[in-house]
Amino acid sequence: MTTQNAAADTPDAQPSGPLKGIRILDLSRVLAAPWCVQNLGDLGADVVKIERPGPGDESRHWGPPWLTGPDGQPTRESAYFLSANRNKRSVSIDLASADGQALIRQLAEKADICIENFKVGDLARYGLDYASLSKVNPRLIYCSVTGFGQDGPWAQRPGYDYLFQGMGGLMSVTGERDDLPGGGPQRFGVPIVDLFTGMYATIAILAALHHRGETGEGQHLDISLFSAVLAMSSGQLSNYMVGGKLPGRTGNASPNITPYGVYPCADGLFIVASANQTQFTALCTALGHPEWVADPRFKDNGARMANQSELHTLFSSILSTQPRAHWEELFTRVGVPAGPINDYAQAMAHPQAQHLKSRIGIPHATGVAAPGIANPMRFSKSPVSYRRPPPMLGQHTREVLLENGVDEATIDRLAASGAIKLG
Repeated sequence: MTTQNAAADTPDAQPSGPLKGIRILDLSRVLAAPWCVQNLGDLGADVVKIERPGPGDESRHWGPPWLTGPDGQPTRESAYFLSANRNKRSVSIDLASADGQALIRQLAEKADICIENFKVGDLARYGLDYASLSKVNPRLIYCSVTGFGQDGPWAQRPGYDYLFQGMGGLMSVTGERDDLPGGGPQRFGVPIVDLFTGMYATIAILAALHHRGETGEGQHLDISLFSAVLAMSSGQLSNYMVGGKLPGRTGNASPNITPYGVYPCADGLFIVASANQTQFTALCTALGHPEWVADPRFKDNGARMANQSELHTLFSSILSTQPRAHWEELFTRVGVPAGPINDYAQAMAHPQAQHLKSRIGIPHATGVAAPGIANPMRFSKSPVSYRRPPPMLGQHTREVLLENGVDEATIDRLAASGAIKLG
């Protein structure tokens, strides 16, 4: 299980990709920042993930499901952790200990990037904040990912994805209308704010690397989930700021375009995504009603939005007479985007997913292949690579410390004192 655009997926594969040679000191856990770091690891960066002795990253314990071992029994490696931590080496260090803090500073001296998602001010207590680490490495790019940012009235408050979906207004426009069955605000089915925040952090770090290449300067990046949820809602917020009216929940209907939604077919639900007049004309003709194009109720998008319910009823009465495959073939032939609502099994079995080799597997320390989803970034010259599976807790502690000049006797002493944990 590899992707067409990936190097050999073995733990000892040589680093490749556009970020080959970049070193990352990863002090993050859970999802938003680890998602960013996994992107950078896929692009070839050498990532050292620092985890607390004992529990490690909290998401290690967010199961079931757990990875199944070669004996058919569940391991204690959670699917959640596996999803965001490939291409990293785990080093278990106690940041609360003086010896642990000294080790982090030693690693930071050679790092290009440090990323953390502690509460504002926490790492300053240990001398591991940007102000402290930039003194030992002025070229360091230091990215802080927090709930509300580094300053402001709410900067000290913690938060997770769900909270920001609500506080940032996203849930106010997600879900069915209140006057329909099942109406009310809904969260996304995936932690969308975490994922978007991780992507914004990825972009910011790459931009900071370019800046450093031109100036030699490192810098501090302040990325917050609250800022990210507002930015990713720009379309709906633009509707509000321009129109002066709060957008509401429209379920599966678009607030701006129609016919652009979900329709019943003979064997299930089906999406029609007609976004312009040319597509609407092709759609009406394919349905056997070319006269709808000139109908005053539907003559342009504004008219169609005013008569959205009536248009939906007309379309549904026809689409419900045939199975989804019939309409998919017909609409695709005339250039109208359309397709079924799949579950994940159907999505992964889709011929395009198979062609893209979207499922990957990397040999894991438990003796099985850790499954994953291919990175969608496809390069013609410097492809992503899947060199390492998500690590076991502390799996690389000795290896990384030896690489950074810590001798065997010191490593054993630190392990005995509890400052580090060996995998």
